[in-house]
Amino acid sequence: MSAIEHIPEFGSRVDNGLLRFLTCGSVDDGKSTLIGRLLYDTKAILADTLHAIEKTSARRGMEAVDLSLLTDGLQAEREQGITIDVAYRYFSTGRRKYIIADAPGHEQYTRNMVTAASTANLAIILIDARKGVLTQTRRHSYVAHLLGIPHLLVAVNKMDLVGYDHAVFERIRQEYLNFAQQLGIRDVSFIPLSALNGDMLVDRGENLGWYEGSTLIDILESAPAAHTENDERFRFPVQYVCRPQKADDPQLHDYRGFMGRVESGEITVGDEVVVLPSERRSRIRGIQIGGCSLPRAVAEQSVTLLLEDEIDISRGDMIVRADAEESTLVTRRIEAMLCWLGDSPLDARRKYVIRQTTRESRALLDGMDYRLDISSLQQVAAEGMGMNDIARVAFKLAQPLVVDRYAENRATGAFIVIDESTNNTVGAGMIL
Repeated sequence: MSAIEHIPEFGSRVDNGLLRFLTCGSVDDGKSTLIGRLLYDTKAILADTLHAIEKTSARRGMEAVDLSLLTDGLQAEREQGITIDVAYRYFSTGRRKYIIADAPGHEQYTRNMVTAASTANLAIILIDARKGVLTQTRRHSYVAHLLGIPHLLVAVNKMDLVGYDHAVFERIRQEYLNFAQQLGIRDVSFIPLSALNGDMLVDRGENLGWYEGSTLIDILESAPAAHTENDERFRFPVQYVCRPQKADDPQLHDYRGFMGRVESGEITVGDEVVVLPSERRSRIRGIQIGGCSLPRAVAEQSVTLLLEDEIDISRGDMIVRADAEESTLVTRRIEAMLCWLGDSPLDARRKYVIRQTTRESRALLDGMDYRLDISSLQQVAAEGMGMNDIARVAFKLAQPLVVDRYAENRATGAFIVIDESTNNTVGAGMIL
């Protein structure tokens, strides 16, 4: 048995932190219905919202409430019965809080899925039990893997339409495992369910007695939150330099605070730090939130750092721990996997703006190794990119960026590409 096969659920350790997860799959696999049923069964729907979708369902002649309407909020989506944009929903149980992203299933909206996957820590890949693994299933699985989502849960939905047949589930499971091994996906679990009837979501139901694993909500409750599984290096991109102008207050006369969000790791008062790219050194004199002092700051906290020394620091600089300086790359050239999001194709002769954390630099394409054929997962020679294309590229930068490999740090290893003329985001990249 391969390593991928005997990884069960995501461990018994319960982490009550926030979990961001993504639902994706092919069209009509039941993503919106799954989310609606999950919200309904966990009592996370407000009475007026439930009343509204009951009226809409009745107007359409449906006997039961169409729970997919909870996420298909755009008028165009309701008219077509599909998900176009990424729909976000928030709910909580007694054990943790959740942010759900419902990604569109159509191929032409792959770029929307990239946006949703960039912050997720778990992805639910839905498969219609009648259809098995489809091209879009492979496409979404690849994108989820590419964007560093650490845990994949394959949910074989609509088991009610195949008579809850165990053999159907096992066939799909084995087919997906063979595909996952080709991509190098190692953390994947499987669950059979019926989103329409609620089998194996919150309650086990009476139709899947042969399945001995956890329900969907139990898997979500025990899934690790972001920043909890690995020892991460401290990364603090400076967003704003705070210099109060109240000259009459002696306590604020020399105040100089560096505001931003801790993207990864943690820092403690007294720790030695290095400011990049200038490589100036100092120590943390204080950590503040809203005027209150803290002994330390951890990942995803927005704080103000005070240093012992007067150092010229501006927006876009990166503060790291001194003992991690060697692991940080200051560079004017990056190689990356790039997802093209723009309506207009990539123009190799044009300059674009790359925004990475709080820093920006003008950039010029410096080469394209290959474009990925999503359908076959083959690498093909290419000189350009169109909407939804994924390619391995290199950029030359006018200003140095402080980066990590995306596989090591999703915050400092990611960037977006901006069209200078329109200010539109036209690409999203993962640094290699």
